[in-house]
Amino acid sequence: MTRPTLHLVPEAVWEAHDPGSSYLPAAYPVDGFVHCTDGDDEMVAVANRFYGDDLRSFLLLTLDLDRTGSPWRFDDAERRYPHVYGPIDPACVLEVRRMLRDPGGRFLAPGAR
Repeated sequence: MTRPTLHLVPEAVWEAHDPGSSYLPAAYPVDGFVHCTDGDDEMVAVANRFYGDDLRSFLLLTLDLDRTGSPWRFDDAERRYPHVYGPIDPACVLEVRRMLRDPGGRFLAPGAR
């Protein structure tokens, strides 16, 4: 069974990552976990809230939480934001999509034009 969730990553960071190695975002040493978000609409809201001023190109990774190779849990009462407590196994990446922005710089829902 697949348990999908989403993770936002700057394109340059993902492209520089060795695809055969486990992945940890730069914020992991400070946060202690990998941030994930359930659902495209919620991810767009998160992207605009936290990364709206960051002009880098971003990618949206769809991960299978049950194949990350690390424990995960929800730390929020709404159960929208799973946290992965360890590295992400590259085998759990199900899809990579580009996050598009409108002319004003706001992130758009995946698949929007």
